[in-house]
Order: sequence, then C-alpha cells, then structure tokens
Amino acid sequence: MTDTISDYLTRVRNAIKANHRVVEVPASNLKKEITKILFEKGYILNYKFEATDNKQGVIKIALKYHPVTKQSAIRTLDRISKPGLRKYSGVETMPKVLNGLGVAIISTSKGVMTDKEARKQNVGGEVLCFVS
Repeated sequence: MTDTISDYLTRVRNAIKANHRVVEVPASNLKKEITKILFEKGYILNYKFEATDNKQGVIKIALKYHPVTKQSAIRTLDRISKPGLRKYSGVETMPKVLNGLGVAIISTSKGVMTDKEARKQNVGGEVLCFVS
C-alpha cells in the first residue's frame, strides 16, 4: 500500500456509510495526530490506541452520530495531497473549508494541525485532508 492516509480516510468513510459505531485502523504517528484533531474538533466520539502483537498497533475510533436523525458528524472526508501530486500551501494561500465551517488538516514543520492553528502560528505545509 502506497498511501496509508487514504486508506485511513476510506476506512472511516466506509464505516460511516455502513452505520458502524467503531472502526479499527492500523496505527501510525501521523494517523494518531489526525485522530486527535478529529476528536478535538468534535467529529468523532472517542478514540483509543491499542498495542498489538506486531509493533504497529491499532487505533479504535468511536464514530459520532446525531441521536435523533442518526446522521454522522462527518459529512465529507476528502484526501487532498496524494503521493503522486503533493499539495503544499503557504500561510497566504491556506485553504478554507466551507468558509471556515470545516477543517483542513495540515502537516507543518511544527506538527500536524488545523488550518486555523497554522494561520495563527504563521506556518504553511502539506494539506492532508478536508473534513466537514
């Protein structure tokens, strides 16, 4: 597999479409940081990092749904920067998702953060994905 972030996003998207409560994803440090951002912004209910027999481990993500309408908190989850075509953005050209209602997850020299945090710290980087 060449793009593990796309695999992560696809597993979450498929679990949402199938109305699953929990999805398991192979762990990596970048995926852990993306999961933490999704939790902080209220897109997922909870998460748990579990060590397994192999060194990689697993991330268990509890998905968040509206109690009445049963609609997921995550509407869209789009991969932007791909291995064949990286998308980098400076502070001036930082994208806004749905005029600020969504979140762009950026990998910067100061770590993985949202577009708002990157603007505040005045750093640019690789645009990993859009979440709304």
